[in-house]
Amino acid sequence: MTDMNYIGGIVRILEIPKQKILNNNISIVKIRVQFPQFKNIQIVNLIFWGNLTRDILNYYKVNDYIIIEGYLGLSKNQNSNLTIQNLKKVEITVLKIYPFFLNSNLN
Repeated sequence: MTDMNYIGGIVRILEIPKQKILNNNISIVKIRVQFPQFKNIQIVNLIFWGNLTRDILNYYKVNDYIIIEGYLGLSKNQNSNLTIQNLKKVEITVLKIYPFFLNSNLN
């Protein structure tokens, strides 16, 4: 990763989380989400580590809104063709997650 910044915001889950377990029994979940605040559709990848993976897998589903806090990073992907293209992909490593309810009928 080249640059990192702390970010927070509301996102909508677009797909079912994909879990991967590393060699040292640490689980990682990657998921694509959308920032609904922006006019243009902004889709980013979220990465969850450790105990947050259990929360995202057990409590949230597709089209849920969540509030996230984490580090924004740009990863570079190089194409293996003769012409090397540097493609930057936005990823957020999530540190905190909160549920966000659109219709709160708590009274």
